[in-house]
Amino acid sequence: MKIAFVYDVIYPYVKGGAEKRIYELSLSLVKSGHEVHIFGMKYWDGSSVIEKEGVIYHGVCRPKELYVKGRRSFFQAVYFSVFLFFPLLREKFDIIDCQAFPYFPVFTSLLVSVLKKTPLVVTWHEFWGDYWYEYIGFSGVFGKFTERICAVLSKNQIAVSDLTADRLKKRNCLLHNSHQHVCVVPNGVNKIRISDVMPSAESCDILFAGRLIASKNVDLILRSLVLVKNKLPFVKAVIIGDGPEINSLKSLSAKLDISENVSFKGFLEDELLVFSAMKSAKVFVLPSTREGFGIVAIEAMACGISVVTVRSNSNAAASLIKDGEDGIITDPDPESFADGILTAILNEDQMGDKALTAANRYDVSEISKEIVFYYEKVLKSSG
Repeated sequence: MKIAFVYDVIYPYVKGGAEKRIYELSLSLVKSGHEVHIFGMKYWDGSSVIEKEGVIYHGVCRPKELYVKGRRSFFQAVYFSVFLFFPLLREKFDIIDCQAFPYFPVFTSLLVSVLKKTPLVVTWHEFWGDYWYEYIGFSGVFGKFTERICAVLSKNQIAVSDLTADRLKKRNCLLHNSHQHVCVVPNGVNKIRISDVMPSAESCDILFAGRLIASKNVDLILRSLVLVKNKLPFVKAVIIGDGPEINSLKSLSAKLDISENVSFKGFLEDELLVFSAMKSAKVFVLPSTREGFGIVAIEAMACGISVVTVRSNSNAAASLIKDGEDGIITDPDPESFADGILTAILNEDQMGDKALTAANRYDVSEISKEIVFYYEKVLKSSG
C-alpha cells in the first residue's frame, strides 16, 4: 500500500504521542514493504521532500509556533491546512490517514480524498467535547463545533484508546451517523530498540518525561515529593521535558524547599537518552489528567519500571495499567500520589517485571499489522 500520514508536527522535531505514533508505525510499515509518506511542517533545511529510514517526508510549509499563551495556535492550524492542499494533491495514495487534531487539516484531507478518490481515515488521539469550554472559555463553542463536524466527515475512524472510541461513538450516536465505525488501534513502541538501551549512570527514584504544560500536572509531583521526602529524605526526582510551565515549576520547587531533591533536565533530543534514564529510575510518574493514550507510560513499562498515574475521566493512560500489579492508580492529590510512589518504590522489582511483560501487548510490529488489516477493510469497503 501507498500510505499518507497527515499531521502538522513531525517527530523528532516535536515530540508527543501523535508524532511518535506516526513515526513508529511508519518505520514498521516500511519494513513490511509499504510505501509511507508523512506530510507536516518543514523543520529541516534543503528540499521540501526528503527520505529518512525509508519514509518520505513532505514539508508543506515553514514551521509556525504551536502554542500561543500556553494554548494551541488557531492561526498555525489554518496556515498548515492551506499549504497542505497542493502537496497532498500531487500524489495518488491508497489511504490518507489524517490525525483529527488540530481539525482543519481534516477538511483539506477530505477535499483531496474526494478529488483523488482515495479513502480518508481520521485518527483520534482525544475527543474533547465540553473540555473546550475549560480550555478557552466561551470561545470553546467554536472548537467544540469544529470537533463535532470532524467526527462525521469520514466513515473510517480510528481511536487510539477505548476511552476516545467511547466518546466518539456517543457523539456519532447523537448525530445519528450509524454508518460510522470506530476502530481502536493503540499506539506502539519499538521494544527491540528499547531493549538495546543501557541504563544511565545517573540513577533516580522518580522520573517524569513529557511536555511541561498545565494538563500534565507536574506540580503534583513536586507537592507529593514533599511528603515522600518525609519518608525518604534523600529521594531524587528527575523531570525531563520543556514547556510553558517550566519557570513556575522551578519556582515551586524552591518554594517547597525540594530544589536539592529534584532535577530539571530540559528537553532531550535523543529518545534513547530518555529510555536510558527510565531504566535507571525506580518508578515513572504520570500525573496528567488528560491523556489520549499515554505512550510514554508504555515506554516506561517496556524499560521495566512501573508507572504511577491518576484517576481521571480523561486519562486513558490509567487503562494501560493494572492497579497494584504493574503500576499504581491514585487520586489526583499529593497525599494519594505520594502513597502511590512509595508503594511503587517498595515493590520496585516485582512491579517492574510485570510492567515489562504488559508492554509486550504494544509492540509496534504487532500494532502495524492491526492498522494494515484495518486499511485493507477500508479499501475493500470503498470498492
